[in-house]
Amino acid sequence: MTEFAMAGLLVLSLFLILASGVWVGLTLAGVAWIGMTLFSARPAGDAMAVTIWGASSSWTLTALPLFILMGEILFRTRLSDDMFKGLAPWLGSIPGRLLHTNILGCTIFAAVSGSSAATCATIGKITLPELKSRGYPEGIVIGSLAGAGTLGLLIPPSIIMIVYGVTAEVSIAKLFIAGILPGLLLAALFSGYIVVWSLVSPSKIPHEDRSARLIEKLVALFRLAPIIALIGGVLGTIYFGIATATEAAAVGVVGALIIAAAQGVLSWKTLADSFMGATRLYCMIAFILAGAAFLTLAMGYIGLPRFLAEAIAEMGLSRFELILVIMAFYILLGCFLDGISMIVLTMGVILPTVSAAGIDLIWFGIFLVIVVEMAQITPPVGFNLFVLQGMTGRPLGYIARVTFPMFLLMVLAVLLIYQFPGIVQWLPAQMAR
Repeated sequence: MTEFAMAGLLVLSLFLILASGVWVGLTLAGVAWIGMTLFSARPAGDAMAVTIWGASSSWTLTALPLFILMGEILFRTRLSDDMFKGLAPWLGSIPGRLLHTNILGCTIFAAVSGSSAATCATIGKITLPELKSRGYPEGIVIGSLAGAGTLGLLIPPSIIMIVYGVTAEVSIAKLFIAGILPGLLLAALFSGYIVVWSLVSPSKIPHEDRSARLIEKLVALFRLAPIIALIGGVLGTIYFGIATATEAAAVGVVGALIIAAAQGVLSWKTLADSFMGATRLYCMIAFILAGAAFLTLAMGYIGLPRFLAEAIAEMGLSRFELILVIMAFYILLGCFLDGISMIVLTMGVILPTVSAAGIDLIWFGIFLVIVVEMAQITPPVGFNLFVLQGMTGRPLGYIARVTFPMFLLMVLAVLLIYQFPGIVQWLPAQMAR
């Protein structure tokens, strides 16, 4: 059987099993079992045991449950309320006014969350009712929150970056640092869009009763002090080489516990809920990673990555054309799979192609995160869309429509980091000195 026929059979098996409702992790392992049993001489059971153990015992992967736990603890604090009250007095004179609380709030919370859905839900539970009560248009409120919520994946610490770093065997610390400037770039694009929209439609922005005095603004800043200190503790220890990503995650958990205790919300119930939430999410991710590791091994034995890499090379695509094809591929894939599944499912095939094209794997990781962000707001399986549908009760199609301008801004961000790769590569280069 030719490599093309083998690839077709495995892809067909993958989608048939997924369509039947089987868990993603089990599906990946099942397809790998089929591939190794039919097309390889190595016993599938032995290969599966060794591979899953290797994928599950990685020290680097330890950072993942710790960052998830940090986000779960912070989700149960009053940080989102404090951020809104700390930012609002400073935004009264900017075109778009309090609409920017969605962008800035998500940008700040993303630096301690690591999850797109958690960022969107945490900031949204405060800004959605507040902005609605003040008369801001619902469409731009929902759209800006959906777009800015995706920053939870790009601004470190990021769950997706850890998954990519483990899968691609690149430095997670460098990935974290590389994501800072692109994350701020994307936040600036979102805020810029709000400024332009508000200047074009000034009548849709409600007037504030009065401007906050300077003393009120300065007092409001104190509400941001805990989360700024936590961000500095986590990212600062990584940037200055004081701690690895895993050690910085432990610092983040301790910091989150201190904030929860200072706010008076630390209790046995809070701890239990946080640990259970982190355990559920991590087990889901670890299961997918284990299945994907086995599938990657199976494809390697069959020779599919080499075959597909050679097929793409024969197409004679330029580096820019290759990036556009990969972006379109992931956007399409994002219509059916979540971000983590997309990455672990495809790395075995995509990485050899990217490496052969001479594309830096740190840069590619950031590019990939932005493209996965697009998938978070792409129906029918856009996680941020589901979160906002549950919070607002609005139809999925409506939420996707008002979020579309943010999707286009993400495409612009990809073009900018391609044209100016220093946006991604400059900070990691400073870190290496």
